[in-house]
Amino acid sequence: MIFYILAGLIAALVTWGASWVIWKLSTKYRLYPKIRERDVHSTPTPRLGGIAIFLGILVAFLVASQVSWFHLVFARPGQIVAILGAAVIIVLIGVADDIWDLDWLTKLAGQVIAAGLLVWQGVQLVTVPIGGITVVPPVLGLILSVGAVVLVMNAVNFIDGLDGLVAGVTIIANGAFFIYSYLLARAVGETPYFNLASLITAVLLGACLGFLPLNWHPAKLFMGDSGALLVGLLMATSAISVTGQIDPDSLQSGKLLAPAFIPILLPLAILLLPLLDFMLAVTRRIRAGKSPFSADRKHLHHRLLDIGHSHLQAVLIFYSWTAVVSIGVLSFLFVPWGWSLAFIVVGLIITTIATLAPLGKRMRLAARPEHAASHSPKKGTAL
Repeated sequence: MIFYILAGLIAALVTWGASWVIWKLSTKYRLYPKIRERDVHSTPTPRLGGIAIFLGILVAFLVASQVSWFHLVFARPGQIVAILGAAVIIVLIGVADDIWDLDWLTKLAGQVIAAGLLVWQGVQLVTVPIGGITVVPPVLGLILSVGAVVLVMNAVNFIDGLDGLVAGVTIIANGAFFIYSYLLARAVGETPYFNLASLITAVLLGACLGFLPLNWHPAKLFMGDSGALLVGLLMATSAISVTGQIDPDSLQSGKLLAPAFIPILLPLAILLLPLLDFMLAVTRRIRAGKSPFSADRKHLHHRLLDIGHSHLQAVLIFYSWTAVVSIGVLSFLFVPWGWSLAFIVVGLIITTIATLAPLGKRMRLAARPEHAASHSPKKGTAL
């Protein structure tokens, strides 16, 4: 555990330092785009924070490669090179989009190439833990893996619209996923797959912690497409590394007697809001006859602002939904399922009330006689 923490701290420190340098340089040389119609900020802000996140992750991996405890992770160097190579592709595509606003087809092509590089080196679904072990046919596994990576990257990118939103959601979700993958590694035995997932999660968590101080509202620096797509890439990689390799029948001791659906349900739980926003956006745009990747101002975070939440309140609501679902699903490993289910239900009720609170306030104000009188037409006024 201590080495994972150290790897995360290295990623955090490097990302924090690089973020300050990039912010200073971007401000000095005006490396930021104009305000767009869908943006919620009013001051032009640099969008190159993804470079800092990548540097933090890269340095953490380089240091970890020199630690003997991680020798199983780096026993397959091709896989590590593929992960970092895919990260480079995504960061370059993201930076180019942040600067020149690339068309959606070019961005999608870059994402598919990056995902294909991962699959080529073995980061793909091999088995699915349903009813024991179900072997996924190679071609189907390849298609599902590439599709999952591209889907998660875009889902994370879609919610990147408020200060600190993606970084904070990633910290909460990856905190839960790290606990799961770490305990899984100890229960099943050290393997490259499980240790790799834990290392990726710890390093990504650390990088987001290092980036959050400059990204907190009001943000000095945005992670941009390069950062959001990179976060999605690594979250998908760690999830596939676990989900595609775990045998639920091997978890038969003590508190780790996990239901067979946990390896699938937990990755979905930590990505619940990004995936929900992505599906709603794609459906909305296709029904309007537009490209599913065309931008608009109707994402979930925009809707929270529109119904009356402040910027900070909207971000905290996203944090709350993520925490309730991810922690609730993770708790199935430690407590009876009834308690876990109760936690999820109560948590969802509370977060729903908090989410809809501004609407309730509007309804109460509208129902007051003095409010109705102030909005009724005066005598003699033409209707």
